[in-house]
Formats: sequence, structure tokens, C-alpha cells
Amino acid sequence: MPTCNQWNSHQFVSQIQTWARELGFSQTGIADIDLSSAEAGLSAWLAAGFHGSMLYMAAHGLKRARPAELVPGTVSVITVRMDYLPASTPRQPGEWQAMELGRLQRPTEGIVSVYARGRDYHKVLRARLQKLAERIGEEIGPFGHRAFTDSAPVLEAELASRSGQGWRGKHTLLLNREAGSMFFLGEIYVDIDLPPSAPVTPHCGSCQACIDICPTQAIIAPGKLDARRCISYLTIEHAGPIPLELRHLMGNRIYGCDDCQLACPWNKFAQRSSLPDFDERQGLSGQQLATLFGWSEDAFLRLTEGSPIRRIGHERWLRNIALAMGNALRGGVANPADEAALRASLQGRADHPNEVVREQVAWALDP
Repeated sequence: MPTCNQWNSHQFVSQIQTWARELGFSQTGIADIDLSSAEAGLSAWLAAGFHGSMLYMAAHGLKRARPAELVPGTVSVITVRMDYLPASTPRQPGEWQAMELGRLQRPTEGIVSVYARGRDYHKVLRARLQKLAERIGEEIGPFGHRAFTDSAPVLEAELASRSGQGWRGKHTLLLNREAGSMFFLGEIYVDIDLPPSAPVTPHCGSCQACIDICPTQAIIAPGKLDARRCISYLTIEHAGPIPLELRHLMGNRIYGCDDCQLACPWNKFAQRSSLPDFDERQGLSGQQLATLFGWSEDAFLRLTEGSPIRRIGHERWLRNIALAMGNALRGGVANPADEAALRASLQGRADHPNEVVREQVAWALDP
């Protein structure tokens, strides 16, 4: 196992942080691998069934809290975060949040979560984490490592909070005083003994704006999320029909949901990405539902190439949009031409071969 002398180990961490900044990472920290204090909470969350149909969460069990079991030989974890707001995001404090919340007042427009409007973050972070690992190897020689970004049984937010990246907000996401929560997380498990970074204290206080704004009340208590009610889970992870009692609460959100982050006061400090990868793709922001629903499978695959949206597939995409179109019709569309376009678009897929899509279309057309 490679080692760093005690007197220069902190200096080496500083060097890693410099390399990471050069690769576009906003902050880098070091976490130790003793996550035993998180095991009880993870077990209780799984036992309550809050993971819904994400069976992979339960399949790996407590391995998430035991890095050395996931990657034998691991003794430290390098954590990183990367800001992702597009460069075009308005800079006036509060302006971009108001702009995003304003989309909810345009029911015929489909809302894609901000993080998903650019390139797939898995690809961006993974490639740069690998480059960081290669740079470390050039300095110290071969070493054991494995990079992750939302792609394995890893307690990402827990590791990030323990390594000084921020604190866990009441919505369970990581919050940073200088960057809010609009960033991605990544890790490199290493067999190098590195000095851990100091954690930061929480700064949510009595605020519960994220809890109050959640459309489906998925945040059942501070720090407790029932994923089965979360719109991000329902539109991305969940493969079957959307529960009837939640449909009307989802509005025109067709991929993910940012509401808890938009309401958070700390996101007035959210930072724009230094990379062009997360700039908005044409057609994924401000687009009409009827237009998006008209995409053929070939068009969907072409227009979402390299995007995280592609992971849900064309059928789930249609299901989500049909639900949003039904909500628009139920809420009353001001322009008769827009209403006619929605109905015509839905009727065009009334006989879709997928049962879930057909049912969602029928629901949308049923007043």
C-alpha cells in the first residue's frame, strides 16, 4: 500500500486538490472509511421501504456504509464536487430560482431538472476522476483505486459531509455555504492513508423551506425522504404506472424535480459550472409538451444522446409527458389551440404498444 510520510501527507492532499481544480472540480476533501454510525439510519430507511422499487439499494445492504468491503484495501476516500449550473444562468441572487419556479405556471411546457439539461454527469465526472487518479499515480507510482459517481453502492452524501464538502440539509441533499446544493458528487476509493478533512457544521437552523415546498410531501421529516413519493424517483427510477394519488401533484415536471433546491436560501450562492458540458441543450428547456411527446423513439435516442435522460428510455419518457399533459388539461389550458394540440398529440398514441403508456394516455384524456 502506498504511503505518505506524516510530515508531507497534508501537503500531498493540497497537491491533489490543486490537480482536481485544474480538472474542473469545485472542491476536494478526504474522508476516512469508518461509516459505522450511518449504518443504523440506512438500515431503518431500507426497512421502512422508502427506497421503493430501487431494489439495488437493498441488494447491497450495508456494503454502502463499508467502503473496504466494496473495494478491498480501501483506507481513504477522496471526495469531489462539481458545480453544474449552466453558464447562461442569471447572476442576480434569486433570479434563476424564480425563473425555474415560473415554469410551473406554464402547464403546457415540460420541465426537465436543471442538472439533466446538459451532458450526462456520470460521463463527465467519471472521466475526470480517472484523470485525477492517473495524475496521483504519476506522482506516487501504482496504487489501488476505484472511481465512482452515483454508480455503485456508495454513501456519497455521507462521505462528502464527513470530508468537509458541506452538511446534509433537511431534504437529505448536501449543502455548502459557498455553493448551495447545485453540484454533483464523486469519489475515488484509494489504498493510500490520507489525513481526513474536517467536517463543517450544519447551517439550516429552523428553516424548513424544502419540506414545505415539496409537491408530494416526500420529505416526511427533517433528513428523512420517502423516495416513493419523490418526483425525481417517480419520473426516473420508477418503471410502472405512477400512483394515482400522486399524479395531480406532479404538474408539468417530466424529468426530475428541483423544487426543494429552488426553495433553499443557500442556493442564492449556487455557482455556475466552469465546463461547457452542463450548458443547456436545445430542446430540453422551455419546450412544449406536445412537441416532446411527438418525438419518435429514434428522435428520442438522437436528441438525448450523451444525456442522462436517455437512461429512462422512450416509453418512460412518454409516460411522464402524458401525465403532464393530463395535468395541463385538468387544470385548464387558456389557449384553445394549445388544448387541441395536447388532445391530438395524446390521441395519436392512444394505441401505443406499451401498456403503461396506453394507460397514462387514457388517464390524461379522461376529464
